[in-house]
Amino acid sequence: MVLYFLRGAFILLAATVTMLYVLPFQADQGIDFDKVLLITALTLGFTSVVIATDVFTPRKKLSAISGVFLGLLAGLLAAYALSFVVDLIGLLAGPHDGPSREAFLNLLEGTKVLIGLLTCYISISLVLQTKDDFRFIIPYIEFPKQIRGHRPTLLDTSVIIDGRIADVVNTRAIQGQLIVPKFILDELQLVADSSDPLRRTRGRRGLDILRELQDNPHIDVAIAVEDVDAEGDTTDQKLVAAAQQLKARVMTNDFNLNKIADLRGVDVVNLNDLAKALRPVVLPGEQMPIKLIKPGESPSQAVGYLDDGTMVVVEQGRDRIGQEVNATVSSTLQTSAGRMIFAKL
Repeated sequence: MVLYFLRGAFILLAATVTMLYVLPFQADQGIDFDKVLLITALTLGFTSVVIATDVFTPRKKLSAISGVFLGLLAGLLAAYALSFVVDLIGLLAGPHDGPSREAFLNLLEGTKVLIGLLTCYISISLVLQTKDDFRFIIPYIEFPKQIRGHRPTLLDTSVIIDGRIADVVNTRAIQGQLIVPKFILDELQLVADSSDPLRRTRGRRGLDILRELQDNPHIDVAIAVEDVDAEGDTTDQKLVAAAQQLKARVMTNDFNLNKIADLRGVDVVNLNDLAKALRPVVLPGEQMPIKLIKPGESPSQAVGYLDDGTMVVVEQGRDRIGQEVNATVSSTLQTSAGRMIFAKL
């Protein structure tokens, strides 16, 4: 509603200012009223083009807009400085009198305008391409972007579909904003629309998890962020690039993405590693109840599992398969596939 009022006020003020300046000029110079109406119509047409451009670009990046203004200011300052050089050239090299001098001065004025356009274009292009990297050449100093408060965390598709992120958020262990970029949401939607029933179920589960996260009062979740200008051919590359741009972390279950992010200096929170770190620690000599469900590799062994999926190999338990027994821990073994506990009755 405020935008509509602003646009209407802009058109009204533009037409009013035009009439206030044109009507006195008409009285002094004797310009007919048709030309006044033509000038007013041109003004209204220009304002309509400006408003149409504003309406058809509803999502604007503040960084791009500020970059344009900064580049424009730098270009105008550079053009103003160069105008003195042009004037000096005109004073030294130009004719001193006659009609040729007036023509030469007009040429210099046109040259100033061209220099202004050139410096503004170069400045705006340079600022938009370098984005937030502002450096001095001598001495070579870089001013990095400072992140105040908690760093945001970008969510990968795998960690959204996994679903454990919702339980972790409920514990209030995560502080800071969770960000789901638009390309991650697009990939999740493709999975949800897949012809494969399993992939479709996983995608829909991911969308439900996103809805649950969005409704959670304990965390700030930004869904489908448009201003993440990420470069890359794959989703993993875009995610790492977006994390570098936003100075954020990446949360994932993807082993390969974890390695790529580490190589590019991006902090990664792997939910599998987090779950592994939170497994209860057992020491030799401790007793635990365990239900034996299948035979082990040795003729006397039986195998059971803890609630977190840890495999427990019980010696002399082959005859107790299907029963819950009390076993004493003898040793533990950490492998690439996970942790194994060896126990005996």
